[in-house]
Amino acid sequence: MIEQICGATRKEVFDYVASEYGTQPEHPWMDLPEYAVLRHPGGKWYGVVMYVRGDRLGIGGEDFHDILVFKCPPELHPALLARKGFLPAYHMNKLNWLAVLLDGSVPADEVKGLVDLSYSLVDERARRRRG
Repeated sequence: MIEQICGATRKEVFDYVASEYGTQPEHPWMDLPEYAVLRHPGGKWYGVVMYVRGDRLGIGGEDFHDILVFKCPPELHPALLARKGFLPAYHMNKLNWLAVLLDGSVPADEVKGLVDLSYSLVDERARRRRG
């Protein structure tokens, strides 16, 4: 894995969620140490950082790519998927989740905004259940 100079990297995502939400990445799969779950205090996931081969993402090739899979309202999917750097969610429900490449193609501030959106969607669901 090579950290990118521009745009968001996995390290930048991890630093952001630690400072903003107190989240530390969890690595639940021993055989996939580069996969990390971002978990809301209520226990729900609001993001997953993965290192996935291009052909599995639908972008072709055998090179691996860092991605962030995040929760997103379905009405935003068409606009985001029309842009470079966004993909259908890998290994998650494609109705409620999308993926963004962490390769510099999407500015870091925008990726942070998507993390915030995903966290707020999970937080909103947690509040409704408690409430």
